Amino acid sequence: MSIKKRLSPEESRAAALEAARALLIETGPQGVTLKAVAGRVGRTHANLLHHFGSASGLQKELARHLAQTVCDSIGEAVRATRAGIGSPREVVDLTFDAFGREGGGALASWMLASGNEDALNPIIDTIHALVDDLHPEEVGHGSERSMHETTFSLVLLALGDALLGEQLADSLGVERTTARDRAESMMIAAFERNGVEV
Repeated sequence: MSIKKRLSPEESRAAALEAARALLIETGPQGVTLKAVAGRVGRTHANLLHHFGSASGLQKELARHLAQTVCDSIGEAVRATRAGIGSPREVVDLTFDAFGREGGGALASWMLASGNEDALNPIIDTIHALVDDLHPEEVGHGSERSMHETTFSLVLLALGDALLGEQLADSLGVERTTARDRAESMMIAAFERNGVEV
């Protein structure tokens, strides 16, 4: 007879979110159900309802979890670039991978299509906080707006690439990395405008 390890509420939520993230990557957003997540972590449907309230609550928390994970990685890459040990391409690749390979783009589009627009607020809020956190205090007036516009463009490029980049590149006969290359050029220009050597 196996005995289930008793998890704290925080550990149980964290395990469920990691399972939801894995399901998102493996099966797409339609596979992220309370039943599937419960089965993945060996808990009951009722247990997940207790932690998240509903499937919508789970999706919102997954969006928040993904946003925080993604933004932490992007933030580290931006700080490394500013310190001279990273590159704008790393920032671009992390962003594109978050929306593509990590499933953020599929999750975002699925939420929008299912009328759950407010579930994207955690992603938007986290990215906005990251930009504000990374904004260099010493640069001139207007640089914050410039970085917000750069972040806006980067996220839209990454989201679009995740949703139709492969098909569009094939259809137009362009290199698959074209959107990433353009985003990298944009990031380099933004850093240089804000006095950061790259």
